[in-house]
Amino acid sequence: MTAQPVHVDGPGDGRPRRIPPMPERTPQALRLAIQDHAPHLLPDFEAHWRRAIGDAFNLTPVPAFMRLWWTQYAIARDPALEEHLRDLEVRASKSEDPDESARLLGEYSRLRRAAAALEPGQ
Repeated sequence: MTAQPVHVDGPGDGRPRRIPPMPERTPQALRLAIQDHAPHLLPDFEAHWRRAIGDAFNLTPVPAFMRLWWTQYAIARDPALEEHLRDLEVRASKSEDPDESARLLGEYSRLRRAAAALEPGQ
């Protein structure tokens, strides 16, 4: 059975938008999902894979690689979320109020943690 796209409310307009489901948690499935739904990430994904993993006999870096790119894809597959995170980052960097910056970065961190916690098919 193929996972169906997630439907969430659109940014401010109430219209649902389709978000592709998270792939199986393997490097190959993640690469294919990036290729299909977030191709702007593919060159960095592949360069990082070659640099960090390549033809390594030691697979120790694979879990950290997967955590990073799982989160990156989870965000990039939802352009509205990706834009919202960029906006939070910019607003936090420009704010002259330390409390406001901390609040914005807290929201940014919370959203990234939520993206990282997604499971295959979500």
